[in-house]
Amino acid sequence: MGIFDNIKKSLGQRNKKEHIPPYYDIVCPFCFKKYSPKEVVFRAAHAEEDDEEFFLKEDSLLNEYRSKFNLAPLPDMEAIIEDMDRIPEESKKYADGVLVQIIDKHGIATNKRLCPKCHNELPITAGKFPSNIISIVGASQVGKSVYMTSLIHTLQNFTAYNFDAACLPVSVDVSKKFRESYEEPLYDRGVLFDPTQKEVRQEPLMFQFKFKNENKPPVTLVFFDVAGEGMIDQDYMDIFATHIKNSAGILFLVDPLQIRTIRNKIDIKKGADSGEFASKYDEPREVIISLFENFIGHQEKGKTDIPTAVVLTKSDMLRILSEDEYIKENSNIFYNVNHKSTFNLTEFENINGEVKRFLEKVDRAFTDALEVHFKDRAFFAVSALGSNPVDRRVQGIVSPVRVDEPFLWLLYKLGYIEGSRV
Repeated sequence: MGIFDNIKKSLGQRNKKEHIPPYYDIVCPFCFKKYSPKEVVFRAAHAEEDDEEFFLKEDSLLNEYRSKFNLAPLPDMEAIIEDMDRIPEESKKYADGVLVQIIDKHGIATNKRLCPKCHNELPITAGKFPSNIISIVGASQVGKSVYMTSLIHTLQNFTAYNFDAACLPVSVDVSKKFRESYEEPLYDRGVLFDPTQKEVRQEPLMFQFKFKNENKPPVTLVFFDVAGEGMIDQDYMDIFATHIKNSAGILFLVDPLQIRTIRNKIDIKKGADSGEFASKYDEPREVIISLFENFIGHQEKGKTDIPTAVVLTKSDMLRILSEDEYIKENSNIFYNVNHKSTFNLTEFENINGEVKRFLEKVDRAFTDALEVHFKDRAFFAVSALGSNPVDRRVQGIVSPVRVDEPFLWLLYKLGYIEGSRV
């Protein structure tokens, strides 16, 4: 055996010995900071009265985080274990290449992994799979909570099956919260939600879109419902700009009533007073201005390369305009489509072109602003309910139209599913 063969053999043995399965950077679903799994800290599972290091004490970092959302500080808690180098390797447990448990110097194990930036407890999947945060942004009254509920319900019951996958909450708590606070009120009782308040912290809803093919990595999804009025509030956006910046994709929701041209047309046809709507809705370009001030303006050339799906909500409302030059009665907007196994590029190109042309007619300033600040964008139209509610109640059953299409486009852009022409 030659000298080069010996070197190759030695390197191969060392690499085999030192091989650790791949891991992924974590994006905290609470403070949205990004870091390596090696940087996580742990909360001790016990307190020791005779060891100052393990006294119960205030977690100032966690309470500082909570104060941003007007939440009361928590009482003294178990100690934070930060220096992982002090923990012997035999006292560490790894799963999928990620440190998930340690045994402290008192011989007590803990698996409470915390974000090193805010000390919130991380989900079990953090670091094992890509953290793909999907931001849902838009001004107040555009229906973000309703759309999010309709989207997750559709992903779980229809879309996942079409792509040989399953869409599951990451914990029992998330499952219970989604069912009791979102799904049952809307789908079982037909009641719309009260507007999201920026004074109240909205816990993220975390799901995993997991393919049955084990060779495909699962997609961890974090849906965070940002209060609409906060999108044009400087102090509020200072908190959430990091969340949007570290997103894998953005769902930018636009209500037709935000657009003055459409608002006036609908008012005329209904015999309503346009001033009633004008006081409720912010212009969609105001959201872009806020995003630019808080994070896009700090990107290269003042543009973000995060794939952004511009989603026209409440598309069923546009039927009233079918007699005008803006929209046709047989428009693709009004008809549902199922993408199966692959993302149907023909359907996408049709809806993308039609909605883009529509928005250019009714609010050219908005589409120009999108073109200036978003490198990768596409246009969609959805109806989360399938019909216009009356007195904040759904009429009939919830029948979503094209709600998963913007999400599937994001999966396509991120390389999780393939596209095809049918």
